[in-house]
Amino acid sequence: MRFIAILIVLTYALTGSLSLAQAVEKAMVKQGLVNVQEVDPSILVELKYSTTDNFVGKDVYGDLTRAYMQPMAAKKLASASKYLQTNHPDLRLLVYDAARPRSAQWNLWNALPNMPENERQKYVADPRKGSIHNYGCAVDLTVATKDGKPLDMGTKYDFFGELAYPSREEELLKAGKLTQEQINNRHILRTAMRQGGFSSIEFEWWHFNALSREKAKMVFRIVD
Repeated sequence: MRFIAILIVLTYALTGSLSLAQAVEKAMVKQGLVNVQEVDPSILVELKYSTTDNFVGKDVYGDLTRAYMQPMAAKKLASASKYLQTNHPDLRLLVYDAARPRSAQWNLWNALPNMPENERQKYVADPRKGSIHNYGCAVDLTVATKDGKPLDMGTKYDFFGELAYPSREEELLKAGKLTQEQINNRHILRTAMRQGGFSSIEFEWWHFNALSREKAKMVFRIVD
């Protein structure tokens, strides 16, 4: 099945009948992933790796504009969205990244050649092991107003450093490096995502997992 999906991508890319991004979408759908906005149309999407506004400074995804996840993960995201809107009617979830092909994972990994490997793995999973994004079970996102304006979280998406660490927020608040409003905004996001069934990580306020990598490996295949 995996080889069939890869063949579909290559065939459509070479014939020109579909763009590479469209072929990748077709392969993800064939593997059972779903467009999160078809599960919950109120969720906003701005894939940062389809822009130059990311740590690579390059467009990694091409014309891919829709966010895909495993159905169970998309349902959890819809649950988080519902919780957010129930408690904050003027706010919406804004997705920056969801399912990520392993080919893109290599691009991100190779963009940090001078960073020590143990440090690099804090921010980009080793493609040889696979990221939870590669299984369609992780999402990067923020909270925004209805018209798509992100709330102030203290750092941009893809910020590498302690200011982005949820584990250091109280310390950073006392040091005056984060404001109470910024931390409150992060709490709004984390609370909604945890209510939806996601877990957060230590180094990135924007990243949430629907499953552990070990469980994702047991249930799903990597999106190539």
